[in-house]
Amino acid sequence: MPHFAVITGASSGIGAEFARQLSAQGYDLMLVARRRGRLQQLAAELPCACEIFPADLSQTTECSRLLQALEQRRVDLFVNNAGFGECGCFLETDLEKELEMLDVNVRALHILTKGILQKMQRQGSGALLNVGSSAGLLPAGPYMATYYATKSYVVSLTCATAEELRSQGSSVYVGCLCPGPVDTEFNKVANVRFALPGISAAYCVRRALAGMRRHKTVIVPGPLMAAGMAMSHLVPRGVLIRMAEYQQKRKISR
Repeated sequence: MPHFAVITGASSGIGAEFARQLSAQGYDLMLVARRRGRLQQLAAELPCACEIFPADLSQTTECSRLLQALEQRRVDLFVNNAGFGECGCFLETDLEKELEMLDVNVRALHILTKGILQKMQRQGSGALLNVGSSAGLLPAGPYMATYYATKSYVVSLTCATAEELRSQGSSVYVGCLCPGPVDTEFNKVANVRFALPGISAAYCVRRALAGMRRHKTVIVPGPLMAAGMAMSHLVPRGVLIRMAEYQQKRKISR
């Protein structure tokens, strides 16, 4: 029987690329996102058994509905990819959009992480990948303050649960993908342009899957970004924050 994977935020970008690469590896899929038409279009392109599950994960009830739909099914891989960002001065950015960002990037991810890991623990195996960001590895990001804060939550939650599972001798894997800029629709939603060159979604997903095979807890795709994140531990906190501020201001000014 083929392995079964669930991908949230699957209608575009990194999520859609996970669907393509996992399908090519023989997985059957459930694709989750708000845009039904996009999901139907993607499912029609894939050479595998592919279900679509339209859902707005900013709503707690929708997260529960997804978990209920999976209750009696074996899930081999869950990719917690849904999320978005916003750029601008914190005093001026839209509060409602930021609260929705918290609902998707933090609340939904937390609910699904807990529910899926509990399920996989009962199964005796499984893998969950939370899609974070290199932003979550830095102390703060002026002019993307809320987004950086949400991704710090993702990294912290993932690393803590990974250590708990490891100390319990569990065969369940949880990891966090922390890319830098990726060429997707993210910038259009966040109202920014990249200040640094982006990697392709295809490359990002290939490195993510390779890191999962090695059971890495934090996966940073791209040698330059990985080196930068490793060296960031040598830089004073205040300097890192000012460096992040400089990069975000460049995005706004373009």
